[in-house]
Amino acid sequence: MESESVEACFRPWINKFADHIADDLVRLRFLQAVAPPGAAPTPVRKRWGRALRFALPPLVALPFLSFVLLRATPDARRNPASSPARYSVAHVPPPVAAGAPAPVWQVEHGRDADSYSNGLRIDNRFATSNHTRSYRTFPIDPKGSPGHGSQPVGIVFHTTESRQAAFVEKQNRVLQRIGQSMLEYVRQERAYNFVIDRFGRVFRIVVESDAANHAGHSVWSDERWLYLNLNESFLAVSVEAETEPGQLEPRMSPAQIRAAAMLTEMLRSRYGISAGNCVTHGQVSVNPSNLRIGYHTDWASSFPFIGIGLPDNYSRPLPALVLLGFEADRSFDQVAGARMAAAVDLSEQQLHDRALAAGLSIRAYRKTLQNRYRALAASLHSPSGANIADE
Repeated sequence: MESESVEACFRPWINKFADHIADDLVRLRFLQAVAPPGAAPTPVRKRWGRALRFALPPLVALPFLSFVLLRATPDARRNPASSPARYSVAHVPPPVAAGAPAPVWQVEHGRDADSYSNGLRIDNRFATSNHTRSYRTFPIDPKGSPGHGSQPVGIVFHTTESRQAAFVEKQNRVLQRIGQSMLEYVRQERAYNFVIDRFGRVFRIVVESDAANHAGHSVWSDERWLYLNLNESFLAVSVEAETEPGQLEPRMSPAQIRAAAMLTEMLRSRYGISAGNCVTHGQVSVNPSNLRIGYHTDWASSFPFIGIGLPDNYSRPLPALVLLGFEADRSFDQVAGARMAAAVDLSEQQLHDRALAAGLSIRAYRKTLQNRYRALAASLHSPSGANIADE
């Protein structure tokens, strides 16, 4: 009874100070540090010994707590949600391995549907064709020679941004009707290669051998190649969902996440797609007229990379900034969200380091990169270039 009263005395003090810790992981460690130990194997013989046993953890934790509170900036204490450190700990799991996926093969093929060895089922009733996939690749090293491809090398994840109804049983007919209309429109526009509807059903739209009209002006790169206007080189997977400015949490049902994981696994296995080339529209979209990133921001900071078995590609720098000199405008952070804002900061730091190594100012170095982008973009429309479709 005495030990319980001592613990009760300190519990309000502990909770009060824990509430001031913005970082979820640091708060957890503090609470673990001050938690009373379990029952001792032998009784404590003196009353003051029992009291000290429960009072000592908070006293020992005081220096730790002081460090935490001093470490937090005043703005972060007033508004924990604005703290990048809090977001990076609370919402970004550690990266997963980026190795090759397990083999996935087609089990059955039918006019209306295909099934695969990992449990994936693709509905073919809306399948259609477009122009044959064909594209140029550009070496990271400007002195290298361009290449050419006709097989998809990556995946761009999108949202349909279509009308949404409450995902409840009584809205079932409305959900089906909205989904049917969305699929018909997507097929008409040849907008994506695949769509995952609200129920987690996967629909093939534009066949994989053909390019979908999904990415428009866009930029990405892997370790060797730079890709422009990803309609041709990347597959398009769209989730029936909406996004809001600054959104951090995915608005996907568990069924959609499972379906996206199986579809991604199949596509990576079939086409040898690297995990690093599985990205979101918000990461790749650019505006060539003003050389700004983020013309489209769907899945800018809220795509569940880890949930579908990919490493967190939000932690990577943005090739449009680092390799081609694009910039982010002042409103980008609010619209794109914390994870993309962190990627921009990382990219700008790398750009600064490269300019310093080249003996140029940031402005002069960026100008050089922008000139390269204009030259590469112009080459796409030359007679020997790829057939580029835009949005």
